[in-house]
Amino acid sequence: MTKVLILGSGNIGSVVAKLLQKSGDYMVTLASRNKEQLHTASKNDSLITLHLNIHSDELLSLFQKYQIIISALPFYENTAIAQTALEAGVSYFDLTEDRKTTKSILSIARKAKEGQVFMPQCGLAPGAIGIIGHGLSQSFETIREIKMRVGALPLYPSNKLKYNLSWSTQGLINEYCNPCQILYNGEVTEVLPLEGLEHFTLDGLEYEAFNTSGGLGHLSETLQGKAQHLSYKSIRYKGHRDLIHFLLHDLDFIHDQKELEKLLERNLPKTKQDVVLLYITITGLIDGSFQQRSYTKKIYHNGDYTAIEITTAHGLCAAVDLFVSKQLPQKGFIYQEQIDLNWFFNNRFGKLYEKSFNGDEHV
Repeated sequence: MTKVLILGSGNIGSVVAKLLQKSGDYMVTLASRNKEQLHTASKNDSLITLHLNIHSDELLSLFQKYQIIISALPFYENTAIAQTALEAGVSYFDLTEDRKTTKSILSIARKAKEGQVFMPQCGLAPGAIGIIGHGLSQSFETIREIKMRVGALPLYPSNKLKYNLSWSTQGLINEYCNPCQILYNGEVTEVLPLEGLEHFTLDGLEYEAFNTSGGLGHLSETLQGKAQHLSYKSIRYKGHRDLIHFLLHDLDFIHDQKELEKLLERNLPKTKQDVVLLYITITGLIDGSFQQRSYTKKIYHNGDYTAIEITTAHGLCAAVDLFVSKQLPQKGFIYQEQIDLNWFFNNRFGKLYEKSFNGDEHV
């Protein structure tokens, strides 16, 4: 069995631990400084847990007892964790959407030993959305445009923002504040977050989408010179973007993001009733004919886990599973788009995203 240490016992870390353990192929230890969360995980799911200070001098010796380290910690902790994983000679996976953190891990990965990989950005977006978008693009001879849209939304919004907290508030603010990478006329460039506002209707509901940071991962560099245009936007209910812009820019919370985090945590309720929307559309030439291919999917909460927990955890578990089964490179840095789409859809965790034809979701 593959020995895995998961750092962070929050919603995503706990779900990842449960999924891997229930597969029967992983010996999982869930580590955190939060004793209450660890007690709940151990009591309800019989997980091995470890009370841990990640800044401990004993972290290196601890890592050496495992084969894989998974960080479900805030993005700003991940560079140090990846460096310790390098020194311990173990493989590393995380969920970060932060581009600077990913670049630092890429640098660390250049020193990896044989059999040791570093794979950040393994969740939903970045993560699964990049695997699917890149995979679908491979059938095109030339690509004019790829639009990638993802939203994690409450099913029953009841406030002016039409939003509830269902994942990391720090990550949410980070993607609203940092520059967004796109392809424009075949070249990698940056655009401002919250710009590029567009509206659409799906199943009778009105949505909007706008630029947010980090969702593409490395895909813009991978498709540079192959696609003319590539963009990623977050989906929200109509009106959300203008109120976030008011908070960040009119009230200047962009310069006091910690205070904004406190404000949102204090006033936006959490919810277990949510839905994740995925929408990808690609236009270009296939057999010399200008065509469009699309992928749409809705994934709902299941009563035990939220939709964002399900989609994020399954994306990460699929990446780990494909590495362990040697369907991925076995040394150095791995980009999401290096995962073959058929392997992803056929994987026991990745098949959550597999195309279906039930009327609500299709390719």
